[in-house]
Amino acid sequence: MLAFNSAARQDTLLDSDWRFKLGDILGAEAVNFSDTNWQTVSIPHNWGWEAAQQGKDYYRGPGWYRRELDLKPQAGQRYFLRFEAASLFADVYVNGDFLGEHRGGFGAFCFEITGHLAASGTNVIAVRVSNSWEPDIAPLSGDFSIYGGLYRPVHLLETAAEDFTPTDHGSPGVAWLQTSVTKKKALLDMTAQISNGTRNHQTLTLVATVLDASGKKIAETKQPVTLAANTTAPYWLRVTVPHPHLWNGRPDPYLYQALVELRSTNGVVDSVTQPLGLRFYRVDPDKGFFLNGKPYALHGVDRHQDRWNQGWAISDADMDEDMRLIREIGATVVRCAHYEHSDYFYSLCDKAGILVWAEIPQVNEINASARFAETSRGQLLDLIRQNINHPSIFTWSLFNEIGIGKTPDPERELQDLNNLAHSEDPTRPTIGATCTDRFPQMNKIPDLLGWNIYPGWYAGWGKPGDTGKLLDKHRYDSQHGGFCVSEYGAGANPEQHEQNPAQPNPGGQWHPEEWQAIVHETVWPVMKSKPYVWGTFVWNMFDFAVSTRHEGGVPGRNDKGLVTYDRKTKKDAFYFYKANWSDEPVLYIAERRFTERTNAVTDVKIYSNARTVELWLNGKSEGYHRNSTNCVFVWSHVTLKPGENQVTAKAERDGKKLSDVCTWTLQTTTNEH
Repeated sequence: MLAFNSAARQDTLLDSDWRFKLGDILGAEAVNFSDTNWQTVSIPHNWGWEAAQQGKDYYRGPGWYRRELDLKPQAGQRYFLRFEAASLFADVYVNGDFLGEHRGGFGAFCFEITGHLAASGTNVIAVRVSNSWEPDIAPLSGDFSIYGGLYRPVHLLETAAEDFTPTDHGSPGVAWLQTSVTKKKALLDMTAQISNGTRNHQTLTLVATVLDASGKKIAETKQPVTLAANTTAPYWLRVTVPHPHLWNGRPDPYLYQALVELRSTNGVVDSVTQPLGLRFYRVDPDKGFFLNGKPYALHGVDRHQDRWNQGWAISDADMDEDMRLIREIGATVVRCAHYEHSDYFYSLCDKAGILVWAEIPQVNEINASARFAETSRGQLLDLIRQNINHPSIFTWSLFNEIGIGKTPDPERELQDLNNLAHSEDPTRPTIGATCTDRFPQMNKIPDLLGWNIYPGWYAGWGKPGDTGKLLDKHRYDSQHGGFCVSEYGAGANPEQHEQNPAQPNPGGQWHPEEWQAIVHETVWPVMKSKPYVWGTFVWNMFDFAVSTRHEGGVPGRNDKGLVTYDRKTKKDAFYFYKANWSDEPVLYIAERRFTERTNAVTDVKIYSNARTVELWLNGKSEGYHRNSTNCVFVWSHVTLKPGENQVTAKAERDGKKLSDVCTWTLQTTTNEH
């Protein structure tokens, strides 16, 4: 995790003993305000998910949090409150003093509280948080629910008087730019935002060190720095790492440790330690993605952060489970849609070698006001400054599907954001996800482009078999030619089944699991065959809540996930991709949940990355199939007997014997579905 790990500073989680009240409460910031009748909650905490996941309108408005803080300030020390996120905007008070506001629901923010602490050591933190719609805060609209609250951790930071400031957009105060990386040498430019909280000039030594995975010093640069009184300013060092061990995606996600220290003659004053993955990459518009000079297939998923019965207030263990599932399917890349995700999740991607598309919540539409532009700049600065050191992040995204709603021409605002991203981080390209050519110049603003397309699902995108001509149509819409498919997929309720289904109505109540599998089996191989399609992202890895959706037999749900909202069921399409993407041996009988059947004659479909698969029905072999296309094996016109039928698949891969079994019951007196 890109945390403030330091022997010279303390980081304490303020996760318990919070009091919470929904609504706007006059005077709730005051020290002597009585909150005895408020609810006791722990952080992370959020509201709105209870109704949203049931497909109902949910509360969008203010709520208040209060907490006592037993902290007696010590001379020569500084104290900060760091919030990892508050949706959508927050006002922060300590002992009745207003510290400031943060607008934007997904980035971290930090306030110094040193001068506001009581000498007695008894203090009160009060935070007003609101998820109400505001004309200057993206997202102005979107196909996901916006919960409210302090839904990520809150930290108390204690540092020396001179420190790497945590108040620069909630960042670590240290940025490592990989100016030039080759197999022979890595040239790193480190910027440290150093704050002197004293009234005197201070002369210290700034030291930047790179340690290998075993803790051995590989490279170091140091220089004296003179800090002006009561000033925060940037300082720079250049570090060269000879013959770097490269961060090479999933096969070898090697991480160094990057240590930056402020030293005095008495020792370390402050330090920040973070993982460092050295890599170089490029996108060839005709040949695809290259990592460290070699072709690297980007096939992966989109992810929303919410969970059943939790909303956005998820734990590290929840994110660990998400990462295990993303790793299991064999994904090499994840698009963190449609906003800044948790620092902890990005860190999991660093360790797993999963490349990351990171984005801000400019979804569907913009506001032409200067205040909207300024708030959006703030969200982009939050995203980049907080996460610039994550090696997994390969692109900064500026927008998603701008133009499908009532929106002014976004070109000027997006140009400004594009310039800002390049000035903040000249080492990474920008990107946007589009689904329209309403503003054709918009699609050429970012360095890279993703198309959200839905053949086989939404009207206007055609059938699954139309994918090839659809891709060819958009080949040159981007700035340099070529693009990725940033969304594609279809809905699926794993409790709904139909043999040989026709394309369902997306807004209807019938979303058979079999159709989702057909779409993915048809669409992804076509994308894979187009070298100018440099990456693919399934929408979505997990089902998620949308309060306004009423479809697929489940209210409040976008059911395009490969895994259900509660993470309990991996749909058939999950195993299609696992067979194609993963190095693990895979053998899986599809349509296994279609247990009650009325047609005696059926096809049997199996996903496997074995070369040869044998099908058995009721103890009798139905023969072998060899060398399937895209890991799909099909036995046509298999006849079931009345009653229970045991379907068994057998195969061998890498010397390991594989088997899978399921039971289907043939009934002759009920309807198929």
